Amino acid sequence: MKLYLVQHGEACAKDVDPDRPLTDQGRQDVKRLAAFLEQAGVRVVRVIHSGKLRAAQTAERLANALAPGVEPETSGLINPNDNPKAFDWQSESWDKDTLIVGHLPFMTRLLSHLVVEDEDMFITAYKPGSVVCLERGDDAHWHIDWMIRPELLSRSS
Repeated sequence: MKLYLVQHGEACAKDVDPDRPLTDQGRQDVKRLAAFLEQAGVRVVRVIHSGKLRAAQTAERLANALAPGVEPETSGLINPNDNPKAFDWQSESWDKDTLIVGHLPFMTRLLSHLVVEDEDMFITAYKPGSVVCLERGDDAHWHIDWMIRPELLSRSS
C-alpha cells in the first residue's frame, strides 16, 4: 500500500486573500505534478484534504488526474498544527493507495511519525506542491519510496 503525502500548492498570502487560494504558480505546480504522477501510473482510491481552500484546490486537481470519479474527502484532523497521532489512528484500516493533502508543519510531522515514530524529528523538507510517497512493507512499517518537489518538475517542462 502506498500513501502520498502532499503539501498544498503555493497559496496567496493572508493579507492578499484571507481564504488563501492557490496562486497562479501554485496552480501551475500542481498541474505539472498531477500530469507527472498520472504519466508515471500513480493511481489512488482515496483523496483526503484538510478542507482549507488551498488544500481542497490541490486535492481536486490531483484527484482528477489520479483518481477519476473519486470525490475528495475532508478531514478535520490534518490542519497545520494538528497532532499526527490523532490522524494516524485510522492508518490500520488503510489498505488502498491514498493521497493526503495538507499543510506544514502537519505534513512533516505526520511523515516523521509514520516513518521513524517521532513526529518531532523532521526527516524531509517540504515546499508547497511537494509530494512524498510512502510504502508500507510486509512488516507493517512505512518507508519513504520517493519525493518530488516542484522545482524538479519545472526544469523538465
